[in-house]
Amino acid sequence: MCWTKKSTQAMEPKSPNKSRTPKSSSSFPAADPYSTTFSANGNNSSYNFSSKSSTSSIGSLKSLKSSLPENPIIYDMSEIRSSTANFLARRLSSSSTSSSWRCSLRGKDAVVFQRKSRLPISLADLQHRLAQISKSNHTSIIKLLGASLSSGYVYLVYEFVAGATLADCLRNPKNPNYTVLPTWLSRMQVATDLAHGLDYIHHSFGLNSTFVHNHIKSSSIIVSDQDQVVLNAKICHFGTAELCGESHARSTKVEGTRGYMAPEFQLSGTVTQKCDVYAFGVVLLELISGEEPLKYMMDENGGDGVYRRVSAIETAREAIRIGCGGVRRWVDRRLKDSFPMDVAEKMVMLALECVAEDPDRRPDMGRAADLVSKLFLESQSWAEKMGVPVDLSVTFGPR
Repeated sequence: MCWTKKSTQAMEPKSPNKSRTPKSSSSFPAADPYSTTFSANGNNSSYNFSSKSSTSSIGSLKSLKSSLPENPIIYDMSEIRSSTANFLARRLSSSSTSSSWRCSLRGKDAVVFQRKSRLPISLADLQHRLAQISKSNHTSIIKLLGASLSSGYVYLVYEFVAGATLADCLRNPKNPNYTVLPTWLSRMQVATDLAHGLDYIHHSFGLNSTFVHNHIKSSSIIVSDQDQVVLNAKICHFGTAELCGESHARSTKVEGTRGYMAPEFQLSGTVTQKCDVYAFGVVLLELISGEEPLKYMMDENGGDGVYRRVSAIETAREAIRIGCGGVRRWVDRRLKDSFPMDVAEKMVMLALECVAEDPDRRPDMGRAADLVSKLFLESQSWAEKMGVPVDLSVTFGPR
């Protein structure tokens, strides 16, 4: 799990990058925050600030300061070791490729990820790449605070964001019939946040940017209720592919999560933006169906101990082939048939376009994000006509 907390230390003021998302990650005041009046003697170099305008200006500046990206930090390994009790503290997560610890670093609630570097990287190169990545500033992307190097490992420090992974939100092993995303609009909100966050990663540094994420999956997306109004999705691990050499390495040893890896990536080990699009399509199918992307189930007709492979991609294609009735039955039953059928069908078709075998047939994330936004607005209109609450407040508190 991951994490956030607004940053309070600003870098040299620059205009934040604009994104395609309807909810900008940083907003400037509509009017000049400095409300001034010229002095009575006509000298325009002298300003008279009223106490009201001064207070407003200070508030606006604090808001602007907190929204700007910070300078990236190259942490000393002694800081990392001290904050994690020499890596003996309880781990937040652990897998075959990484481990993480929640800790406090320089007064910030943070999460440290330890990952093996695919390629040798110098401190200067690390600092250069960090400087590029730190320019990112989007509400749907968890902030990378800094990094450190030691013994072939890269230690990535992210802000901590309270919440739960999308995988846990969709599939609660203790109560399979419950989900914190019980409405169609809550699922569409997550899809919209994810689409625009990934589009930002691909295009925030220009239309010819080659930045990739390479870790899009439901367990790498945090669903948070920080604004206390709606649940929003935030993407973890942005910068990992670049800083750990995954976007540059060429290897016959392919590392990834089953069900999310594009066919061409499994063959070549080469990471591209179209690999991210494929994984995005798989997550969309998870959101709509509530099912895992790939699982094995007991085959009732195959005898004892015989399992069959069930793919969300294959079952979605079959649902589309059958038609509206097939899609309705395929959508997560916990939504209780309360969703716009035409929008659901379009979402499934978009997801299947994203997971096309041929990467050239997959859409660009810009087009995918635009379509998801359009379908989100259609869903809102449907909810208003049906009298479905559009601003449900859901929390992760004990039930």
